[in-house]
Amino acid sequence: MSDFLLQMTNVSKTFPGVKALDSVQLEVKKGEVHALIGENGAGKSTLIKILAGIYRPDPGAKFYFEGKEAEIQKPIDATLKGISIIYQDLSLFSNLSVAENIYIGRDSDKKPWKKIRWKEMEDTAKRALKELEFEIDVHTPVEKLSIAQQQLIEIARALAFDSKLIVMDEPTSSLSAGEVEKLYKVIKKLKDRGISIIFVSHKLKELFTVSDRFTILRDGKYVGTYETEELDEDKLITLMVGRQILYNKNMVKGKTGKTLLELNGLSKEGNFKDISFELKAGEVLGITGLVGSGRTELAQAIFGVNRPYDGSMKINGVSTKINSSEHAVKQGIAYIPESRKTQGLILRQSIINNISLPVLKQLRNKFKLIKRKEEVKLADHYMKTLDVRPSLPKRAAGDLSGGNQQKVVIGKWLSTKPQILIIDEPTNGIDIGAKSEIHKLMRELAAEGMGIIVISSELPEVLAVSDRILVMRHGRIAGELGIEEATQENIMNYALLGSQSPSKKGLPLKEEVRA
Repeated sequence: MSDFLLQMTNVSKTFPGVKALDSVQLEVKKGEVHALIGENGAGKSTLIKILAGIYRPDPGAKFYFEGKEAEIQKPIDATLKGISIIYQDLSLFSNLSVAENIYIGRDSDKKPWKKIRWKEMEDTAKRALKELEFEIDVHTPVEKLSIAQQQLIEIARALAFDSKLIVMDEPTSSLSAGEVEKLYKVIKKLKDRGISIIFVSHKLKELFTVSDRFTILRDGKYVGTYETEELDEDKLITLMVGRQILYNKNMVKGKTGKTLLELNGLSKEGNFKDISFELKAGEVLGITGLVGSGRTELAQAIFGVNRPYDGSMKINGVSTKINSSEHAVKQGIAYIPESRKTQGLILRQSIINNISLPVLKQLRNKFKLIKRKEEVKLADHYMKTLDVRPSLPKRAAGDLSGGNQQKVVIGKWLSTKPQILIIDEPTNGIDIGAKSEIHKLMRELAAEGMGIIVISSELPEVLAVSDRILVMRHGRIAGELGIEEATQENIMNYALLGSQSPSKKGLPLKEEVRA
């Protein structure tokens, strides 16, 4: 009897003008966690969609499931075989309850007058949530949940289907450190029950933590399958991208200049309290903390979309009260939100339209019509500057990989010529190559005199790009660290405890924060 639950061989997929997959193979053993890894555009998403029955492969592909040849031509075929997909982009119904979202699709009664079995629905949801150790009222509407909580509901829905194979596409992208640890425990339980997991992530450390084997794709081709023990991070990155990723922020670091932004006692009930700091020209200020610590709410307040708030703000030494995003842009502030797909881009619109959106007024002629040549010129400039691929300005933004979508969002806001750039989770869900490019870009922009605030849950990222780091906890600044003294341990002590380990050096906390 075969040790493999899933075998996919000779899988190719051709789109008009593009060969997304070229003779790829994937073999997943029963009860293993199998990492599927590669840069954005390597073909991971296409392969998953073929497995899910969304795409059909080119002729010649062979599928075997539980040792038997299988055909997956549509999503229901995958579901009936016991395959569940948890996509990176949440697919929940925001107006339905937690229980309804977990249960939806399970009811096999096809009668048009069927009765909804509410008790069964609630019991199913509670069992799935209990496995995740996630306590929440199953009657809660999903729209009231945070992104991190919604991610857990997605995972619970897959568990409720008693799947034999679960594909997790960036499942920890919006989870706190504590929630990630809970997920690891759930994955271990699933393994112990013989369930296989395909784990897709760009966070290399978590891949090494949970995975038994790795399959690596590059440019739509199969590179190889390796036992975890055969790899380290450097070797894995080289196999993924075909080159070493080397990055040293000090090569492009510039001197800090005048104070661009000054906050004093900024507070908003239920969001953040008594926030005070300065941002200088040429500085990258990192802000980190656990999910729910108030980081994003603070950024949105600075940009004028989370108001009203108490306290004062100065820009270039002049007191101001930002009352809208339009006002913020006029003051030279740009904000790149954490969710590029729902907040940063209009996915069905072209790259041109997305990049030009914030500056359309400047692109109008005296008849209020858009100067199309200028619009195309603007988009071309930022596509070349940021190396957006493919370089097709009329391509819909939704057709791009995650890394290239993020570059379009960055280009969109750079088109406003900001002096202050706030980036929330700048590299969430993008590959190591694109991540390195964006880190390098932030340092280059700072070297040119821009002040940058980077909000990130990824501590290695904050440490890599920042000159100074603020750690938030329960809506307050729990501590500040210069980059020379900042370590992951110091940051987590502030984030979890509100103070550093006595053996570590760092800037002292304010007395009111200690309290």
